[in-house]
Amino acid sequence: MKILGITGMTGAGKTTLVRQVEAYGGRALDCDVIYHALLASCEPMLREIQAQFPEAFSGGTLERKALGKIVFADADKLNILNEITHKYVILDVKNELFKAHEDGVALVAVDAIALVESGLGNLCDLTVCVTAPEEVRIARLMAREGISREYASARIRAQKSEEEFCKMCDLRLENNGTREEFERKCQEFLKKLISSTTERKVTL
Repeated sequence: MKILGITGMTGAGKTTLVRQVEAYGGRALDCDVIYHALLASCEPMLREIQAQFPEAFSGGTLERKALGKIVFADADKLNILNEITHKYVILDVKNELFKAHEDGVALVAVDAIALVESGLGNLCDLTVCVTAPEEVRIARLMAREGISREYASARIRAQKSEEEFCKMCDLRLENNGTREEFERKCQEFLKKLISSTTERKVTL
């Protein structure tokens, strides 16, 4: 089983690459989905979050929008939240990778914005950073979530820089054209990854 780690800033086009992985018969582990599931059910994680961000809770219940407003406007607070949540997300990812291995899946993609600094990259055979111009990312986030330009910009700029993501990955996959062009680029990349017999040696 080959494990591909996908990282990059919000709106860069990670989802497009993930969909191409699935088109090749691979399995995708979306760490955002895992994270949101944990927010709904993981009491130990919620207790840690409440200890750091009590103002995000109302009557003992987490208000997700309130938490978002707190952390996406402040990089330091976002880092604190990430330190809490990443360890729980990683544990779930490890469990899902074990299941994929047991099921005989040939290719698994781990989709996580925080893949590099959380240590998820160490679980992968190859890591790739998907990149795109900032204005494009802002427009995509606004359209996808129906939020203002100011809030979209704050969310994107609270993250680490694109260069910080890229320098810890094996490859950069640049999304600087149309969706169709990027889909073709993803397809070519995956063909090389799947046919490669040597780990961490795929070139674009």
